[in-house]
Amino acid sequence: MEFSESEQQELRAVAEEMAEAARGVTLRYFRSSALAVDNKEADGFDPVTVADREAEQAMRAVLAKRRPDDAIYGEEFGKSAGVSGLTWVLDPIDGTRAFISGAPSWGVLIGLDAGQGPVLGVIDQPYIGERFVGGFGKADLARGGAQREISVQACDGLESAILMTTFPEVGSPAEGAAFAAVSAKCKLTRFGLDCYAYALLAMGQIDLVIEAQLNSYDVQGPIGVVQGAGGIVTDWQGNPAHAGGQIIAAGDTRVHAAALEILNS
Repeated sequence: MEFSESEQQELRAVAEEMAEAARGVTLRYFRSSALAVDNKEADGFDPVTVADREAEQAMRAVLAKRRPDDAIYGEEFGKSAGVSGLTWVLDPIDGTRAFISGAPSWGVLIGLDAGQGPVLGVIDQPYIGERFVGGFGKADLARGGAQREISVQACDGLESAILMTTFPEVGSPAEGAAFAAVSAKCKLTRFGLDCYAYALLAMGQIDLVIEAQLNSYDVQGPIGVVQGAGGIVTDWQGNPAHAGGQIIAAGDTRVHAAALEILNS
């Protein structure tokens, strides 16, 4: 699907309006003693808050006004059909565990899927006031009223790479072992940054993000940002990753290839 310059500008404006709407909601609840937390799982802990639900509702309200013909897939309220061929993929708070802990590594994620994956993505961190937008061949960071273009950094191999993931166990025991094998080759490994790790990758601070057992709404926004910044995002077999599952994102194709070889060995 091709987009004219005016269409690209319109879609970005809608994405930013949604991010702004979600920003207002999430900041009202973040680090609030009144925040109530529900658990989605009977045998574990998968938290959801009123902030998650209200933030997604705020974004859906923007789409109802600005893009009523587009489909929506949101974490909290599921799928809504559309007729345009475009689907907005929304995660109102990626990193709810961080959110309820008061740690500013969570983010609002917005992806625009044109059928073969995201053509536009947003990672917004309301508390520190950073918004990463990527799509249509470029990416930028807005903070404090200033905006600058961002890009991934070159890295010649795993021995020079900084690797990030969210959970130390990554996924299943087998997935965790595969991750550990890559980590052992890297210069540095850090944990726990949720979607913000992809933002750091896009701005050239780190080199590699490896995760597993993700959903489409966890990755579509980050994929748009990373690809716009010149990076690569696939599954662990090197295939498109916009449906979720096992995810590897890299700034340099050499690092991506080296990590894939270990993950599949």
